[in-house]
Amino acid sequence: MRHVQRVIRANNLHIEGIHMHTGSDILDSQSFLNGMEILFNAAIDFPDLNYVDFGSGFKVAYKEGDHTTNVEELGPKVVEKFKAFCKEYGKDLELWCEPGKFLVSEAGYFMVSVNVIKQTVSTMFAGVDSGLNHLIRPMLYDAYHDIINISNPGAVQRIYTVVGNICETDTFGWDRKIDEIKEGDILVMKNAGAYGFSMSSQYNSRLRPAEVLILQGKHYLIRNRETIEDILHNQIEVDILTTL
Repeated sequence: MRHVQRVIRANNLHIEGIHMHTGSDILDSQSFLNGMEILFNAAIDFPDLNYVDFGSGFKVAYKEGDHTTNVEELGPKVVEKFKAFCKEYGKDLELWCEPGKFLVSEAGYFMVSVNVIKQTVSTMFAGVDSGLNHLIRPMLYDAYHDIINISNPGAVQRIYTVVGNICETDTFGWDRKIDEIKEGDILVMKNAGAYGFSMSSQYNSRLRPAEVLILQGKHYLIRNRETIEDILHNQIEVDILTTL
């Protein structure tokens, strides 16, 4: 921070806020409070702040038994520490946080259709009409997304590896116990509300899917399914023969 302060003085910078990022795998709420102390210790040397932002990292459950941040327990402790800091700082500041994943992760579901069942000596594969271009987290982070078969609920469960249709290592889930799957069944992947569509792409010229909002029992189309025109519309036609 001493180096930062020298840069600020040398360039006559006005610092109105200070921010930290704690990551998204914090299991113990006390870690957030420890992080706040670090942030406050740094903030005291910035005399013209309007806000402090202690970032994100609130956990949600991706599978049974996962830890979820207890924000009801954490909130009052954060407020208490923040009020004490403002008193020490001599000014009422704004307290910012970034609970995006905590708010939207569990609100999003990604639906795919099964187009092939393939049995090998060691594995039963369920191939679906999607891939890492739509939900990249399993391949990018080795992230776990619970997968359920909504077309055959309550059936005998079998072990499947659910794979995508991109010509890459493209697996949504390894050795998952799922209600028996048939071609044409609809599988749902949970926790797709955060870093789902926002990290999707048109890789290999694949179209991104539609999005539907369910509100109070009614459904609303809020994003159209892409077409080939959406992929091509920024390409510029050039008459090469005339140019030559």
